[in-house]
Amino acid sequence: MNGASALYAGGVVHQRLRPRRHRLQRRVFWLLLDLSEIDALHQRLRLFSHNRRNLFSFFDRDHGDGSERPLRAQVEARLAAIGVDLGGGAIRLLTMPRVFGFVFNPISVYYCHAADGRLAALSYEVSSTFGERRWYDLAVPAGGPDGLFRQSCAKSLYVSPFLDMDMLYRFRGRAPGKTVGLTVGCADAHGPVLTASLWGERRPLADGALARAAVTFPLLTWKVVAAIHWEALRLWLKGVPVTLARRPPPMAARGTAS
Repeated sequence: MNGASALYAGGVVHQRLRPRRHRLQRRVFWLLLDLSEIDALHQRLRLFSHNRRNLFSFFDRDHGDGSERPLRAQVEARLAAIGVDLGGGAIRLLTMPRVFGFVFNPISVYYCHAADGRLAALSYEVSSTFGERRWYDLAVPAGGPDGLFRQSCAKSLYVSPFLDMDMLYRFRGRAPGKTVGLTVGCADAHGPVLTASLWGERRPLADGALARAAVTFPLLTWKVVAAIHWEALRLWLKGVPVTLARRPPPMAARGTAS
């Protein structure tokens, strides 16, 4: 069975520029899930389940506002607030699945397409280890290069004690195809502070690919959380200042795109 959903195997790189230079690189895989295909994937695959435990699984409550409301309806409502109507076009979510029942996604990305297939908007779903989740919903102007985007918005969620709140995010990348790529820059009033990039190569979403991912990336989501805390310790040992100031963010953030 062919479809838009796929597995992307690749990695992430974080490069901190100041006040101390720091770099991390990890091998990672993601699933690209067309929201209209998830139930069919549940029926077709033995190693993947929807709202049920398995080697790999996808639970609706791990995303969006955690309610029973369908994810598509949630995304469409947020996009309507910024003047984007998909007209029934596809919404595809790039995210890590649950692995043996556990997941943590620092960022998941909804690629939102218009009825004609054009990439019309992106929704960046950011989660913190403090149990908070927010969205940056940004339109992609019509008439630009197909699938390419450059966007920016103010940071509105406290995600790390090593990053201030008064920062700007800059996103650039393109809609997933044979490869996927996304770069997120983080800057303050003095300039760039950190750059994070992800990339991956497309694989068919089949039991064989999932089995290989389980071997190549064992206990992936558990390692993500362990790595976050390990890198935090390394930053602290390097003397990177800690900021404990937190302010309640809005439920969504808006920005600019080009």
